[in-house]
Amino acid sequence: MYYPLSAFIGLRYAKAAKGSHFIAFINLFSVIGIALGLMALLTVLAVMNGFEAELKLRNLGITPHILVQHEDTQRDTPQDYTAIAEVRAQAEQIDYEGLVQSPSALQGVMVQGIDPAVMNQNSVIANNLLVGSLNNLVAGQYGVVIGHALARKLNLTIGEKTRLFAAKNSFFGPFGRSYNQRLFTVVGVFDMASALDDKVVLLNIEDAAKLIRSNVQDVSATRLFLHDAFTYLPIVQQLNAKGLRTTDWRTQQGALFDAVKMEKNMMSLMLLLIIAVAAFNIVSALVMVVTEKQGDIAILLTQGMTRSKVMQIFLFNGVYNGIKGTVWGLAGGLLLVFQLNNIIELFNLPIYLGPDGQGLPIQLEWQQVLVLVATSLGLCFVASLYPAFRAVRVEPALALKYE
Repeated sequence: MYYPLSAFIGLRYAKAAKGSHFIAFINLFSVIGIALGLMALLTVLAVMNGFEAELKLRNLGITPHILVQHEDTQRDTPQDYTAIAEVRAQAEQIDYEGLVQSPSALQGVMVQGIDPAVMNQNSVIANNLLVGSLNNLVAGQYGVVIGHALARKLNLTIGEKTRLFAAKNSFFGPFGRSYNQRLFTVVGVFDMASALDDKVVLLNIEDAAKLIRSNVQDVSATRLFLHDAFTYLPIVQQLNAKGLRTTDWRTQQGALFDAVKMEKNMMSLMLLLIIAVAAFNIVSALVMVVTEKQGDIAILLTQGMTRSKVMQIFLFNGVYNGIKGTVWGLAGGLLLVFQLNNIIELFNLPIYLGPDGQGLPIQLEWQQVLVLVATSLGLCFVASLYPAFRAVRVEPALALKYE
């Protein structure tokens, strides 16, 4: 097979390094270090991506992505927000704070008055109901759907009644401040396996309005369901530019997702430093190769090879080791990512973050894989620059003086 001359000689030098045990050891150490660092980075990022996706699915499946508040002048002219590319559905919703009381306990919650038909088609809650259905929230029947965690705290089951207090539109009576309250029947229990399962209850939007002695049109906002909750910002900016007031999921969940993102970035940085340390071991090996091959370099220069071609020889030598480490790390990392839960189960490791012991959430993003491979190769290329520059500075007369 034909190789460019620089690549041919560089490959010979890379393989000839096996003749020197010390240089071969450093080369092997750098290749293994790059491979292990890339394997660890791929695995950690896949798990962190999966964890973030689970949080987005479960927490943001309950929290509205965007709520558009209605001004008095806008209530009579409802708008169609589904014309915006990222908005897949919209529905009127009422939100306020409340208390749920059972014979055994009392719990503060966020009340969501919803349109059951729209929520049934667009909310993941509908797919995570243990018993009952969102369609059981019929206007005038005063049903409530609660989370499994809340049901355990309050010792409630399907069909039982619970008293719901609304903090909004409270009033002063003969005995002080009085809160609107009413008995509701539990018609559904959902389990999203999220921190919000005991903090949110769902009512029919008509019943939610009646509980606070209001009309739906006077207190409702428009809930927007997005294809991807993380694309909220351009939509919010677009709506605000039209003079509309909005609130989005970051009001309640922003700090949590910022912490997850920061943790993922810091873990990536630390593991990337492992790859960098291994890549820069190439410097040591190549400097010794350059020192050992000074006579060869001088001969090549006297035979007419340009200094740029000599530099390419040692750049190829260093990048060759980087390619080996990257390929091994990529293959090992992908194998580890796709078999991680099987390995955990095989060794009976007590690592279960998914609901019902489903194991670690894994989500591999190929764009990240390409970036990591390119970064690994780039670090190896940068590490090869200094030895290559040293090679082109060899003076043939001095190198061959004692040959």
